Amino acid sequence: MSQSPLLFVLNMAAAAALLIWAVRLVRTGFERAFGGQLRLWLRRSTGNRVSAALTGVLTAVLMQSSTAVAILMAGFVSAGTIVAGSGIAIMLGADVGSAIVALVLNSRVEALTPLLMLAGVLIFLRSAKRRHRQIGRILIGLALVFVSLDLIASASLPLVGSDATNAVLTQLAKLPLTAFILAALFAWLVHSSVAAVLLFATLFAQGLLPLNTAFAMVLGANLGGSLIALVLTWAADVDVRRIIAANFVLRGGGALAALFVVTGNDAISAWLSLGPIQPPLLLHLVFNVALLLVCLPLARALIRVAEILIPDSRAANGDDGTPSMLDPSLQDQPARAFACVNRELVQMGNSIEVMLRQSIGLFDKYDEDMARSVRTRFKDIERTSLDLKIYLAGITGRKDGEGIGREAFDLSGIAVNLEAGADIIATKMVGLAKQKSAEHLTFSEEGWRELSDFHDTVLRNVQHAIAVLMSDDTGLARELVEQKDKVREIATRLERNHLERIRQGLSHSIETSAIHLDLMRSLKALNTAFAMIAYPPLRQSGDLLESRLSATS
Repeated sequence: MSQSPLLFVLNMAAAAALLIWAVRLVRTGFERAFGGQLRLWLRRSTGNRVSAALTGVLTAVLMQSSTAVAILMAGFVSAGTIVAGSGIAIMLGADVGSAIVALVLNSRVEALTPLLMLAGVLIFLRSAKRRHRQIGRILIGLALVFVSLDLIASASLPLVGSDATNAVLTQLAKLPLTAFILAALFAWLVHSSVAAVLLFATLFAQGLLPLNTAFAMVLGANLGGSLIALVLTWAADVDVRRIIAANFVLRGGGALAALFVVTGNDAISAWLSLGPIQPPLLLHLVFNVALLLVCLPLARALIRVAEILIPDSRAANGDDGTPSMLDPSLQDQPARAFACVNRELVQMGNSIEVMLRQSIGLFDKYDEDMARSVRTRFKDIERTSLDLKIYLAGITGRKDGEGIGREAFDLSGIAVNLEAGADIIATKMVGLAKQKSAEHLTFSEEGWRELSDFHDTVLRNVQHAIAVLMSDDTGLARELVEQKDKVREIATRLERNHLERIRQGLSHSIETSAIHLDLMRSLKALNTAFAMIAYPPLRQSGDLLESRLSATS
């Protein structure tokens, strides 16, 4: 049956778009349902390079994305809880995990698609708990991945056996480097190497891509996949950029080298075609496993090279300041003036997040330079908070005066809470770290693990609060207030655990008891300060009843 070129392009584009969206649906479902647990697991499982690599593999399989693992890992590297060598191992493992995901998603049982879709929709519609709804979302996403692959296969049928198609692919087969570059660009544009590899594997299975072209495009997707994380972390901490850049060079450069080795090599093509696995998918897996095995022993050497090639420019320049967003010329235009204030508050929140990341490392190894950096940031935040209040007091305009006053009061309150949060870190937490170091105290192993996990929970809520500040999303705001109650429950449980260790007579717990409890209460107070960011949008939407959330609609 003939088909118009326009309809063919629309069908292929729609099927590819569904595949990209379905992969993202699965990934975001895992992030929302199990993100906290995955973060803790990732941080705890990096004692050596082998365990770090295995953690990277499993986390990427669960999150369906090596890029998502890179973003998670970046936060821990910035905080100093994951060293650079382990970071490289995690990324190499995550690349293998991403290859396994593509293999699994391409190998499905026919009856699985309707079962996944049915179960996913029922769980999503009938569950009240957020985590259960996200599990439903994951199942729906998996089903849609399979549906999209079937749609790609169906949409590409008109091309099978076409003289024009054969002519184009014959030329493309002669230009493997062109195919490699096009595939890399596609993987980067769709922000998913998994989706790109699945698309190329499906086209190969339909007979639309010659074997060597499919090899070139799968290898190109590896370059594009490593480029995604490089772009997303471009402005991150220098240690993070070193790890991601090293992974980009290894994975992207390795893929380019493999292109010249594999394409046109009949022996390798024959070997990859022996088993039941599609040759392009097998190449994708073999390449990433080989890269892991070759580069894992060299992780520390690679980081040393990255340190030479990517110096810490901030340390060299001694400049960490950022320009003020407050524009005095806009004070007679309330809407634009408040937007300036909001951007300044986001900048304050980001600076406090950096302080919080740095502070936890001081309890493991006290560093006066790092402590001084935290205190300096607090002085900047203190000055910014005062500037904000003065700026807000000067906002006038034709807008209803009461409305201006209410919004200015809310923004001023957020500034006060952010300043209070920064004070907790710079004064209380840094002071406790200095006391612990001066008295040569050591937390018990279990106590330190609990404190580190609690710190990570509060850090995630700080990031959540900044997202609320940026988006004014009432759904995110509700989740932030709900987290406030959860943090209170966690703090109560951890305090009981600590007192139980004291009752058992554990010397480390007894010696560090005052510092342990003060640190926990400081983190709890910091969480409360950031949770207050959620109250203004909830009050405006009517979702806040006095000091409590209204029932979910």
